[in-house]
Amino acid sequence: MGCFPCFDSREEEKLNPQKVRADRHEVHPSAPTNISRLSSGVDRLKSRNNNVSLRRESSGPKDSPDAQIAAQTFTFRELAAATNNFRPDCFLGEGGFGCVYRGHLQGSGQVVAVKQLDRNGVQGNREFLVEVLMLSLLHHPNLVNLIGYCADGEQRLLVYEFMALGSLEDHLHDVPADREALDWNTRMKIAAGAAKGLEFLHDKANPPVIYRDFKSSNILLDQGFQPKLSDFGLAKLGPTGDKSHVSTRVMGTYGYCAPEYAMTGQLTVKSDVYSFGVVFLELITGRKAIDSTQPHGQQNLVTWARPLFNDRRKFTSLVDPRLEGRYPMRGLYQALAVASMCIQEQAAARPLIGDVVTALSYLANQHQGYDQPRPKPETNARILSTNTEEQQAGASGRSRWDLALEVGSEKEESPKESAKMLNRERAVAEAKMWVEKRRQTAQAAFDANN
Repeated sequence: MGCFPCFDSREEEKLNPQKVRADRHEVHPSAPTNISRLSSGVDRLKSRNNNVSLRRESSGPKDSPDAQIAAQTFTFRELAAATNNFRPDCFLGEGGFGCVYRGHLQGSGQVVAVKQLDRNGVQGNREFLVEVLMLSLLHHPNLVNLIGYCADGEQRLLVYEFMALGSLEDHLHDVPADREALDWNTRMKIAAGAAKGLEFLHDKANPPVIYRDFKSSNILLDQGFQPKLSDFGLAKLGPTGDKSHVSTRVMGTYGYCAPEYAMTGQLTVKSDVYSFGVVFLELITGRKAIDSTQPHGQQNLVTWARPLFNDRRKFTSLVDPRLEGRYPMRGLYQALAVASMCIQEQAAARPLIGDVVTALSYLANQHQGYDQPRPKPETNARILSTNTEEQQAGASGRSRWDLALEVGSEKEESPKESAKMLNRERAVAEAKMWVEKRRQTAQAAFDANN
């Protein structure tokens, strides 16, 4: 199993509490001890970060490049009343920041999620400020909406819109036997929406924002399984000008960290793309990024999946068994092609998130029946190619991305559906063109710098 030196904060604290306490002092040297005047603190951060400006994707006064922080301020008394004094029956879950409670705002009656900072936890005032700043300035349908905050005395709380369906992790892992598994189309829709959230951070925010903590537990689901990214405490502003990366202490969750970031602390938007690839593999396989209950050699999802990408006869063994074969074979090949590219060892070989969005938007809009029989080796030799054919394809310079998209594009419909197939082929060709162009540009930049 691969070992990247970035662990979940709670796990690291258990393993080495003295080191974690030392790291807190290292990471937060300038964190204020009293931020009751939060707005002025955020203004200083805005000035330091070159006046963050955004090209919005939604309309309204929030969307102007000079949008000011619109989050409400709450007193601790108000939020205690909203959560019935943080009663256990209002408890929703717990993360690195602290406990999350369901609440009703008095007056408006709005249902909200209230996150209370654990003063003994790893995340502190700095992460609190970063999250208020980021979510007050960044607005997108696939980012969770920050309603307000509380900086009352020593209390630090964040108030979000309530996400009725919980997190993606709740629907993928340790699911009760009586709950129906997410179907294929819903999984692709979630992946496409989450990718659009990352695309907004990488391509629309100026300077770009690197999320740095992309994982299934940080993807919240609204009605209709609309995904929204949450928990921006670890987000960093990306490189600007001629800089290729930002250097920072390694933070994140074991199993999701890009290898180059874990080894060097050099952070780029491609680090987020790797993490996205891990989550996308979770959606396809139903497995956890790290699962100690699996047999040796299968505990790390990426380490287990990578060898299977080289043999199309084993592609179906990657699929979540709870789907019971209800998925389009073309869609599976294309999804695995995207996942394979995202988790490449070399950052330059990974696609940009905009290319991923292009491919996944096509997958999410497929509406195919899932009751078709799985292809058999004796009846579909081209789809289930031999290793020799794989090697020949590699010798001709065609990537796994090209192979999988080509397989996914094979015609199975009757001539009467030729117009529909033409549209599909056009979408596949567009995805291939975008990804290949961006990949070649990234590779050329990488070669020039080395």
